Amino acid sequence: MNSSFESDKDNLRYAEYALGLLDADARAAVAREVQSNPEAAAAVALWQRHFTPLAMEVTDVAPPAHVWAGIRRRLAFDKAATVSGTSRSRASAWDSLGLWRWIGVGATAVAACLIVVTLNRPVAPSVAVHPSVLMVSTIAGDNGVAGWTATMDIDRSELLVVPASPAAVAADRNTELWLIPAGGAPISVGVFPPGDPKRFHLDKALLDRLGPTAALAVSLEPVGGSPTGQPTGPVIAKGAIRAA
Repeated sequence: MNSSFESDKDNLRYAEYALGLLDADARAAVAREVQSNPEAAAAVALWQRHFTPLAMEVTDVAPPAHVWAGIRRRLAFDKAATVSGTSRSRASAWDSLGLWRWIGVGATAVAACLIVVTLNRPVAPSVAVHPSVLMVSTIAGDNGVAGWTATMDIDRSELLVVPASPAAVAADRNTELWLIPAGGAPISVGVFPPGDPKRFHLDKALLDRLGPTAALAVSLEPVGGSPTGQPTGPVIAKGAIRAA
């Protein structure tokens, strides 16, 4: 067996995982790899870093709901999650699962080309640019399966949560994201739909608490979020924050 070929196939799977293109079973398989294999975790983090700027530059759109419903159904994306039926009149392109699907149509092919080019071309002289400072987190349950991945763009003060294999959530409960600084009390980032990507703006107080000693966690809360400013329901997933 050609180990280089297998490595390239794995790299492409990690790229598709970062884009949210895999079906439920394949997503769960890669999520387990990310938890148990540091090389897989590093590869996924690298692809997240590559693809995040694509979403940054896309303007808002209002896609037909039936289009994304069909995509989600074909990819079995709703297999692991139950979300409330509250409609959104105008979805942000960043927050739309469809955006990641459409990016993925071309980006999967681009990813394959990038793998080949990266392995074979000489390193070009570096260009003096200011790179985005990105941090990532794999937010997993006690069973080790990643429920969500989070990418934090420090320069833009933004955090993007993308579902991997999210837990099923009852209609009378919301998932709430928390930043847990080392030695400090949890800080609410906000409520988000468990089965869809969600972008959060991070204020300076939150940005100042980010770092390799901090973590992210997801709890189940009443509709609208915790009434106390601290987690009141069970914490269903958590993950350390690391540099991308």
